[in-house]
Order: sequence, then C-alpha cells, then structure tokens
Amino acid sequence: MQLHLDDIALFARIAELGSLSAAARERNVPVSQVTRSLARLEAAAKVRLLHRSTHGLSLTDEGDTFLNYGRQLLATKDELAGELTGKLSSPSGWVRISVSPVLAECVLAPSLCGLYQRYPQLHMDINADDRMADMARDGIDIAIRSGSVHSDTLVARQIGSHGRTLYAAPAYLSAFGTPAHPDELQHHRLIASSASPSLNRWTMAEGQGKKELQVKGHTRTDNSALLLSLVLNGVGIARINDLFALPLVRQGRLVPLLQDQFVSPAIPIYAVMLQERQRLPKIRACIDYWAQWLAQMTQAPTR
Repeated sequence: MQLHLDDIALFARIAELGSLSAAARERNVPVSQVTRSLARLEAAAKVRLLHRSTHGLSLTDEGDTFLNYGRQLLATKDELAGELTGKLSSPSGWVRISVSPVLAECVLAPSLCGLYQRYPQLHMDINADDRMADMARDGIDIAIRSGSVHSDTLVARQIGSHGRTLYAAPAYLSAFGTPAHPDELQHHRLIASSASPSLNRWTMAEGQGKKELQVKGHTRTDNSALLLSLVLNGVGIARINDLFALPLVRQGRLVPLLQDQFVSPAIPIYAVMLQERQRLPKIRACIDYWAQWLAQMTQAPTR
C-alpha cells in the first residue's frame, strides 16, 4: 500500500472528531481536501474505512483496524523524529493531557508558566475530566491520575503524592484558639464533607486512645473549592488536600494543625502513558518537570 503519513494523521483526527468538516476547520482547509485525503487512503487500502450517514460518521471494522495500526505508525514516526532531533533541539509540539479537575487546578495550572519558560516550544491541550480517558482512542499523550493504575498496555510513572491535613485560618485561631490535642476539637467548629462521608473519618495516630474521629461538622458542603473558601474565611477547621493547602500555608493564609496526632496516608500521583509514546522527548520533558515541581511544592513550609 502506498500510504502517506499526513493522510493517516488526518484520518485519525476525523475518527476522533467524528466529522470531516471539523477536521477541515481544525486544519483550516476546505472539506474537499479532507475528502480527497480519505479517498486516497481507502483506494490504497482497498477497503471502506468510514460509514457515512445522516447521523454522522462511524468506523467500519476495517477502519477500526486501520486506525489502530495508523496510530502505531504515527507514534513510531514521532519517536523516530524525537530520537534524531531530541539531543539537538528543545522538546517541542503539542502534548495532550487528561487530568482530573482537582489535579488540573492544583498541579497543571500553577506549574505551566515554569514549564513553558523551560520549554518555550511546547504546547498543552488539557482535558480536565474525572472520567478515565481511553488514551489511544482520545489521542492522549499523558494522563495524570492519583491512586492505583493497573493496565498491561500503559506505563505509569509516579511523579509525586498527596495527603490531607487539618487546617484553619489565622483569623479562626485568633477567635477560637489553637487546639493542642484531638480531644479539644469537640469544642471547635469543624467543616465536613457532605459528598464523601469517608473524608469525615479522621484517622488518628497510634497512642491517641482511639482509631478515628467521626466528624459530623458544624458546617457541611459537597464542594471542595467551597470547603477551602470556608476555611480561608475563618468559618472553621477542615481536613484539606495538601496540594491545595501548602501554597496557602507559605502565604500565611492557612495554619496546619495536629499533624502528629492524625495520620495522613500518602496517595501516589502517576503520569500514565501508552507504551509506544513514553520515550518521546516532549513526553519525558513534561513528566520530569512535573516530578521536580511536585517534589518542591509538597515540601513542608519552613517555619
């Protein structure tokens, strides 16, 4: 088969976008040009790759097979280009990221200026969604997730971890005092989660007399961003993700409490990649940078 890699790349985007016109708009070319590219591929492969109907486009069985192999060819081309040029030039190009909204806000947003400063030729396409993306189908280069990752087709590298700690605002502590022991929390205004009851079970360290404190809350909310805002405004004490809280501790806006009396299990953060894309210079550059950034960001603030 006489195949052109640009035609294969365009076919992959048609499959991802589900529309010839959308692929044409993305490339800023006439739809007729996209149609001719698809026709060349179908002629070379001697099969129909797409079903066309009034309801849109769908892959034929042959098209689905062609797409899988086509993506492998494109990945190999990218890897070859990276191996040939990676040592001579800075990593460059688009990197498509899948990330949960929490990690997008805590990790990606505050880290991107530094990443772009180090690698000015990189560009990020960020898909912030709690749904675990199909990396091959959705064209994802890196998925950033917390918790466990199990797959024979993916490579996962741990780039950091996060836990939860009790925090309060200085204004709250000035008004109600600073608790020195878990037993004193019964006299304080605690903020609980109405969305995740497990977050209201605050596990105690050994030697505290009981295993956990079940928090009912003086105030409750189902929104983590609002919970943080409530604490910052002096409403009460809450157990907050350290990724949110540590930058605010450095700014003097939050104070950690009872760190030795409560357990904060470390939850790993992984960068997940398709096996065939893990060696691309742009992928390695992003992951190495985020690992360094997280290590620096999660260091306990100097008192």
